[in-house]
Amino acid sequence: MKKTAFKKLAGLLAIMVCIANAANAQDKINVTTSAVPFLRISPDARSGGMGDVAIATSADPNAVFWNRAKLPFATAPIGVSLSYTPWFKDLGINDVFLGSASGYYQLDENQTLSLGFRYFSLGNIEFTREDGTPLNSYNPREYGLDVGYSRKLSPKSGLSVAIRYINSKLASGTYGGQTYKAASAVAGDISFYHHGLDDAGEGFNWGIAISNLGSPIKYTSDASQKDYLPANLGIGASYTHIFDEDSKITLAIDMNKLLVPAPPFISDDSLTSSDSAALNKYHTQGVASSWFSSFSGGNQLQLIDISTGAEFWYQDQFAFRAGYFYENPNNGNRKYFTLGAGLKYNTFGLNFSYLIPSGNGVTRLPLSNTLRFSLSVDFGTTDDDSKSPSTE
Repeated sequence: MKKTAFKKLAGLLAIMVCIANAANAQDKINVTTSAVPFLRISPDARSGGMGDVAIATSADPNAVFWNRAKLPFATAPIGVSLSYTPWFKDLGINDVFLGSASGYYQLDENQTLSLGFRYFSLGNIEFTREDGTPLNSYNPREYGLDVGYSRKLSPKSGLSVAIRYINSKLASGTYGGQTYKAASAVAGDISFYHHGLDDAGEGFNWGIAISNLGSPIKYTSDASQKDYLPANLGIGASYTHIFDEDSKITLAIDMNKLLVPAPPFISDDSLTSSDSAALNKYHTQGVASSWFSSFSGGNQLQLIDISTGAEFWYQDQFAFRAGYFYENPNNGNRKYFTLGAGLKYNTFGLNFSYLIPSGNGVTRLPLSNTLRFSLSVDFGTTDDDSKSPSTE
């Protein structure tokens, strides 16, 4: 396997090392995981600069990925955004990236249609024999395409629904007697948003988003080998304070919990009959049952990820952002600070974010030095005075 393949595998191994280090302080640790984890990556630079906060911040085109119920309250009737995130750059990898595109169109003052697309590429991996003879090359990749509808329930609240098609092609061919193929699934989102800003744009917003509710995904024809989608329950709140006609600040917090059951704990490498029975039960339980069973057992507070962020705007043209993401050591142990900035000129907006390095040696976060870039465009203006000034 060539150097690029080793680097990509090293990135995945580094994440596993972080989890293993957390396990050293515990007798047992059972991290909840899911298939297609790219759906949990913050795709846009604005939220990326605020510690991955976005459920209750002001509406922009990237609300498609967080809480579509915000979109009827957007200040522009049409908006689009493009984002690009190089992935694992801190490991010297140059061809792994996440790209996204999003947009919305307000049918009237109460209804909005929206589209979203995410594409995650693991780059090109070349496989060779031990003597260096080339075997083949492969490009693992995943994408999600979704469409949504949002509607105001009142002048201060909105509801949205969305449906998503997911495709994941991580391997192809037959290995160890098992044939692998591209996997696909369909999932849905539902979200709520309360818009509490006054006419000046000051006040308290909050929202709830339940995403990726769908059937498990399978990479083989073996019905017992299926993985759960990253169904997620998110609750967020934000408060905007206006200092004067030129400056304002927004403070926000999101709390997220995977609606995915933890796999049964296996004490050693040898499976007992009880272990096998527990694994079979884990893989074969119903979809709705898996959501509810994610709340059973253990300390549920340890399964909640917390994101906090701040956004300062000057003259609605220059933005400065900072944030912090926290994940419990028993559930992955990701912890990092972020910084971001934005520039808005007329209808165009440009944002970028930076994930500050953390850890040392084998404990260094593989996502250190991650940069995100987003370009957004608004079309038209609105006459609805109930909407706050744009903070896109």
